[in-house]
Amino acid sequence: MPATIRWDRLSRYGLLAVLAMVLLLYVNPLRSYVSTWQESHRRAADVSTLEREHQQLQAKQRALKSPGVVESEARRLGLVKQGERGFVVTGLPKGK
Repeated sequence: MPATIRWDRLSRYGLLAVLAMVLLLYVNPLRSYVSTWQESHRRAADVSTLEREHQQLQAKQRALKSPGVVESEARRLGLVKQGERGFVVTGLPKGK
């Protein structure tokens, strides 16, 4: 009895092989898409953090434009105005 080719089985296997190759071709772009999506979310979180920091710095800049704030900051750093005399007092009892 001669061996006959079963074209229906062969075509099924061929279609499965083509489907497997197509799926393999989609794996790498899909991985790339997912990693890019995750990176965009990380970057968005970084941007929101930087925006908050920027707003804080702008508020500090606005505050430093006030002469009273600049003077109090300079006093905190131990600076004195021109013509003033600075004194250091030591030996005071510690407060509670």
